[in-house]
Order: sequence, then C-alpha cells, then structure tokens
Amino acid sequence: MHPAPSLILFTTLSGLGLGLLACLGLGFAHPEGIAAFFAYGAGYALTGGGLVAAAFHLGNPQRALRAFTQWRTSWLSREAWASSITLLVFAPVALAALFGGRVPVLGFLGAVLAILTVIATAMIYAQLRTVPRWHHWTTPATFLGFALTGGAILAAPPALSAILCLVLAALIAFGHRIGDGRFAGSGTTLATATGLGPRIRAFEPPHTGSNYLTREMIHQVGRKHAQKLRRIAVAASGLLPALVLLVLPYHWVTVLLAIALHFTGALAQRWLFFAEAEHVVGLYYGRR
Repeated sequence: MHPAPSLILFTTLSGLGLGLLACLGLGFAHPEGIAAFFAYGAGYALTGGGLVAAAFHLGNPQRALRAFTQWRTSWLSREAWASSITLLVFAPVALAALFGGRVPVLGFLGAVLAILTVIATAMIYAQLRTVPRWHHWTTPATFLGFALTGGAILAAPPALSAILCLVLAALIAFGHRIGDGRFAGSGTTLATATGLGPRIRAFEPPHTGSNYLTREMIHQVGRKHAQKLRRIAVAASGLLPALVLLVLPYHWVTVLLAIALHFTGALAQRWLFFAEAEHVVGLYYGRR
C-alpha cells in the first residue's frame, strides 16, 4: 500500500507518546516538579501530534469528530475513544506529579488504557483480511513492542529498556520473515477472486489511467531496497539502542541518542509496513 507520511507519523508518534505515558503510569519513573512537566508534556505532545497527523489522511478532516460515532463496529472509532479517555485519565496523574504527589491507581488505569489504545490502532490494520501480511498476530505485537520499547527508553531503567530493544529487534525480524509468505499462504489468486477457474488470466488492464485503488492500495518496492530498510529497522530500532544503553554511562545524552536511533528505525519499519502490504485488489490490476 502507499506509505503515506501522515500515517507513518501518526503510528510512530502516537505509539511513542502512549508508550511513554504507559511507562510513567506503571511507575518505572517518578518525575516531580519541572521534570514531571517535561515527561508528561512529552507524552501528551507525541500522542497529540500523532493524532493530528492522522487527520491529514482523512478525505474530509473537518469530519474527524464523526469517527467517535462508530465505536460498535470500527477500530478507528474505538481508538479515538480510547486515546481521548487515556489522556483524560492521565491529566490528574500529571497534575499530581507536578506538585510532588502520586495517584498510583489512576496511573495504572491510564497505563492499561494507553496499551489498549495502541492495540486498537494496530487492529485497524490487523483486521483486514484483504491484506494478508497485516492479518496476523505479529501486527499488534509489533505495534505494542514499539510503543513499550520507546517509552521504556525514555522512562525505564536502562537494563529493562535494553531487554525490550532486543525483544523488539527479534520480533521485527520474525514479522518480516512470516509476512513474506502470508499472501501466498492465504491462497488468494485471480481464479479464486473471480470464481472462473484456474486457467483464467488477465487479458488487459481494467483501464489505462490511475484511480484511488491504484494510488492507495498498490505499491511496489524493490527487493534490494526493502532488504536494506529491513536491516536498518532491526538495527536502529533495537540492536543499536540496546548497545548504547548497556555500554555508555547512563545520562540524558545517552537516552537522547538511544531514542533517536530507535525512532529512526521505527520510521523505516513503519514505511515498510505500508509499502510491503500487498492488497488483494492488486490481482485485479495484474500487479501481483
């Protein structure tokens, strides 16, 4: 599928922000005063920035509020509600920390809601049977892995952060390997899609110009290019941040270096997440 910048920023920024809030809510760090202002402020800014970026991908951004009305059937709507409630629950937690206090019950509840929000975001894609690469448990696992790892780098002890980085690197590599065979494993072909028998083939393209489906649902990426980005994603997201956290003295400069590497890898992985997603509609246009 077309790797739209708005969706890449939405999923990476909001995931990092929610992961940071979750780690703060679980008590991995207890910032107070001005430190709490910057810690919780970063969580809110990253989460809010991601949600704003998502609005730019809507055909009519002014109708974004209508997303809240379809919570019974839409994971997008559930994500909108979950993110809003999460930010509301964390408001008194952040306010208490600003003045040196703690609200552990609300912090834990906010952390659970933040995790559920990340899962809801992932399920927007994982629910799609028409994209076999996404329709797998590794999709929500990877989204959650990125959120918790990024949050841990910013707010958890370095040893725990390094462990999560290594787990994430392994999960990304496993997801790439499994994903490569998902389309073929689904058994979807031009014959099954049309029901006209195994000997059917496309005579000519449906039309000569592009349309919404060809622009948004069909994207082809070169194998060499993809392999290079995969290595960058695995190394920058997990391996290099883990090395930085374990080898260098623990300092705010170390944290910034680790999170910069991690975020670079997250952008590479998320670009591949969309670019390598093979929608079955590509069969209709002879691009499989």
